[in-house]
Amino acid sequence: METIDWKDFTKVELRVGRIIAAEPFAEARKPAYKLQVDFGPELGVRKSSAQITALYDPATLVGKQVVAVVNFPPKQIGPIMSECLVTGFHDAEGRVSLCVPEHDVPLGTRLL
Repeated sequence: METIDWKDFTKVELRVGRIIAAEPFAEARKPAYKLQVDFGPELGVRKSSAQITALYDPATLVGKQVVAVVNFPPKQIGPIMSECLVTGFHDAEGRVSLCVPEHDVPLGTRLL
């Protein structure tokens, strides 16, 4: 594992957002959803895709707070431009479990 210093860590903008829309991403190579995540007035709504279909369905995602990296450059993923990276962890079966705050926090709050 590579060691980083505090300055390296502070470059990553990990922010809390709320999923406001989720739908199947039919054009994706692997099963995924297209997400719209609201990060509050400072950052607004950003699009992303996430390979989280094994543990979640779109109806349960809407309203959920998530932690995402918001300062990566936009990335074209099939027909959508991803504007943030929603974070998660692989479980023992390889399914992705979202990284979420335990309690509601204001949208756009930065993880430090």
